[in-house]
Amino acid sequence: MAKRENDSFSIEDLMKTFIKENNLSKGMQKIKVEETWVKMMGPGVATHTTSIKLQHKTLVIQLSSSVLREELSYGKDKIIKMMNEEVGDEVITKLILV
Repeated sequence: MAKRENDSFSIEDLMKTFIKENNLSKGMQKIKVEETWVKMMGPGVATHTTSIKLQHKTLVIQLSSSVLREELSYGKDKIIKMMNEEVGDEVITKLILV
């Protein structure tokens, strides 16, 4: 019978290794950005959000309310900063509200 090794790894470390080895980091960033948008903007904005896309460090948000789009456009820089802080990396450099 083969002897077992007693090396223990945390699930977090194993997941990070798996994501890195399989080149899934960009996809995971996109998912994290979508979750962060809903979490930070709250249910009111989330209900009017129809699409969230991250394309080459540009976050494209499609909204169903023109009034909300106008209101959010005044705080684009603040939204970018808050989103990057929450994600933990500078993933977003530009925000487009459509």
